[in-house]
Amino acid sequence: MRRFTPGTPSIALRNRIGQLDPKPGSLAGMARPRQFDEDRAIDIAMRVFWAKGYAATSTDDLCEATGLKRSSLYNTFTSKHRLFTLALTRYMDTKTTALLETLDADTPIRERLRTVLRTAVDDELTGSDGCLVVNSIMELARTDRDVARLLSADADRRTAALRTVIHAGQRTGELDPDRDPLALANFVTATVGGLRVSARSGATPQTLESIMETAISAL
Repeated sequence: MRRFTPGTPSIALRNRIGQLDPKPGSLAGMARPRQFDEDRAIDIAMRVFWAKGYAATSTDDLCEATGLKRSSLYNTFTSKHRLFTLALTRYMDTKTTALLETLDADTPIRERLRTVLRTAVDDELTGSDGCLVVNSIMELARTDRDVARLLSADADRRTAALRTVIHAGQRTGELDPDRDPLALANFVTATVGGLRVSARSGATPQTLESIMETAISAL
């Protein structure tokens, strides 16, 4: 029986998605189309969508990156859109878990919130592809109900976590007790998005630092 050996991704695409070369036991080394790690396929697809955006990512891009044939990709994930929603969900779960860990740190609450803002700035200034959530909001939130629903659920989860921490800070006197904690949580979320967009628009690190500290002082 002929062994199935998918093609190796091009150098340019491998560089773009983080040098994801096929290794023994990886997607490209599997003997049959369905004998592969679906979680790893989702992770690879997430990096491609993150780097290129949804519309600009072709099925050929996904096949090349994962090392899977088109038939295998569709048999497993049904469509490019479903693979994207799985990849976006994976990204949001990872990032929101990191946020929850930051908010649960054993540090002053104001410092935890500063870390949330600084993480957004650092992400944008380190030459990464930014935030897949922000990218997806800009590209798809108004036109794709399924994606909008996923984004909204994740935003609600993040906002609830921020509200809980802010309310705790108000009870301990670290933050102004007379402010609406939900409004402050929404303010922090909006500031994170604003910092990311400002960074992409060319704002200097000094400007971003100033925005961040102004936001913290407003709490």
